[in-house]
Amino acid sequence: MVSLLPRAPSLAFLAKSACSSQRPPAPSMSSSSTAASVAAGSKAAAGPRKLPVLLFDVMDTLVRDPFYHRIPAFFQMSMKELLESKHPTAWSEFEKGLIDENELAKKFFNDGRSFDLEGLKECMVRAYEYIDGIEDILCCLKKNNYEMHAFTNYPVWYQLIEDKLKLSKYLSWTFCSCKTGC
Repeated sequence: MVSLLPRAPSLAFLAKSACSSQRPPAPSMSSSSTAASVAAGSKAAAGPRKLPVLLFDVMDTLVRDPFYHRIPAFFQMSMKELLESKHPTAWSEFEKGLIDENELAKKFFNDGRSFDLEGLKECMVRAYEYIDGIEDILCCLKKNNYEMHAFTNYPVWYQLIEDKLKLSKYLSWTFCSCKTGC
């Protein structure tokens, strides 16, 4: 796993503060340019700095994606075999809400073979878990009043993730491709 902390000083502050109610320090401006001075002055006049809105992709950012870790084994195939035998657009159509799960089951494989759809869903639910350390980061951000939203190209099965992990206690499922069609 790649750590977010070296590239995100605010997150590093949160991790070090063990979810205290302190906010991370505001970034300082080292430039002495006129534009920087004007920007700093207008921020001060407007009042305290508003916290940024944070958007998180869900799969393999917050939650481990079962597609790469468990689904080939479910179908008793290698990843290469799975990618070669699945329909090229069925999953993306499902993600966008263009087809439902029954239609997905009918066209998932190029050759039209059937499979246990409920078994696939159960396999995925068993595999859903937070990426190591991410729940602590989400908790700290929530305690520090950051507004957080999920954006995902995941299908209606995002609800299975929610049912198991309760991500909504930290963020809103605002931007889901199955709802927006994008």
